[in-house]
Amino acid sequence: MTAPYILVVDDERDIRGLVKEILEDEGYEVNTANNGLEARRARRIRRPDLILLDIWMPDVDGITLLKEWSEEGSLDSPVVMISGHGTVETAVEATRLGAYDFIEKPLSLAKLLLVVKRALEADKLQRENIGLRQQIEPLSKPVGHSEVIQALCEQVQRIAQHNAWVLISGEPGSGKELFARYLHACSTRSQGPFINVGVASIAGENSAVELFGSEDGNSIHYGRLEQANGGTLFLDEVGDMDPAVQAKLLSTLETKSFLRIGGAEAVRFDVRVVASTHRDLEQDIKAGRFREDLYYQLNVVPLHIPPLREHSDDIPELVEHYVHVFVSRENLPLKRFSDAVKNRLRNHNWAGNVRELKNLVQRLLILGKGDEVALEEVEMALGARSPVIVPGLTEVFDLPLRDARKRFEKAYFEYQLHQGKGNIGKVANTAGIERTHLYRKLKELSIKTKQDV
Repeated sequence: MTAPYILVVDDERDIRGLVKEILEDEGYEVNTANNGLEARRARRIRRPDLILLDIWMPDVDGITLLKEWSEEGSLDSPVVMISGHGTVETAVEATRLGAYDFIEKPLSLAKLLLVVKRALEADKLQRENIGLRQQIEPLSKPVGHSEVIQALCEQVQRIAQHNAWVLISGEPGSGKELFARYLHACSTRSQGPFINVGVASIAGENSAVELFGSEDGNSIHYGRLEQANGGTLFLDEVGDMDPAVQAKLLSTLETKSFLRIGGAEAVRFDVRVVASTHRDLEQDIKAGRFREDLYYQLNVVPLHIPPLREHSDDIPELVEHYVHVFVSRENLPLKRFSDAVKNRLRNHNWAGNVRELKNLVQRLLILGKGDEVALEEVEMALGARSPVIVPGLTEVFDLPLRDARKRFEKAYFEYQLHQGKGNIGKVANTAGIERTHLYRKLKELSIKTKQDV
């Protein structure tokens, strides 16, 4: 991981040198500037993670610089003001303009280090909250104990120990971003930023500005590449990227430097690139929609996320996970999902994958009646009146007769229980077998009923 980069702006050489030495001893990377002109140039060359800014300087004062930077939008880096002649009015003005804190000279080095640490932590937390605004899941290991998910998590953990770039493929809603975040969390860059670029939501020139930033005089907009410095840049649905931006991105990845839009000086960066796609990029290459050289640049390590239907055994655990999340974070009413309901959900086809399941759980918690979700409510939410779909049932012809019979019987009785709303008597009559024999058969097939709950 790249150490936090701090810019110290002060016209007193002894103070600059002392602060630089102290911060470097603490493991920070430090650059210095002795006036406003040098500060502007240093900030243009590289985005600081934190700026320590003196108020009184010979050419331009720190408040003027702070105002100039804050007028670009929100401050791209936390700023801590330093002054030996500060007043209450100056401190109030600095705070109004977005300064994180105000330190008086002579400097207390213990206080300085504490403020620096807190400013960096607050900025990191703010950026993480922005990135997670659309998410409800906590950043943790992906939910599921199936062999498929456990093997995938182990694979991600191995990949995370290296700095190679990764291309994640999978159907929409299968959890590509979740695994990208898990990859970041397991890596040596975990303390750095995770910056998500939704490629599909930006296009054309706006896409270039979003990625590479822009300059206009002394005004600088830092793009996502610079924001991700020292961490991970996640290019979500990279197959939707504008062709012109693909070319600029390729050149950037090869040289590890770029020009901001309107800029004249190359900017260096250090990020791990993780991209995702639901498209067949090799087909897009043949159709001329995606650059082959960019594909090979990104696809150093491929990682495929399976659809939910390939690990349907995880559905009961996923249901409980989302119930807990919606109840604890959105104050939705707690409702119980019976084993019969979970079996019904497990046997659904889930074209929208985990995202569809999450949305369904939320809908049932909002609209469901009573303390327990009923099968009828599930059917209405799914909008389905067709027979239960059992993944892999069409493959029974490739199985030995005994295994094929067992799989068919399991699907048959789960369907009859669903149609009979869990009524054992109705199922026994429809199947033409005794209730006692039916109970033994259901137990043998590991099918739970309302009586088992």
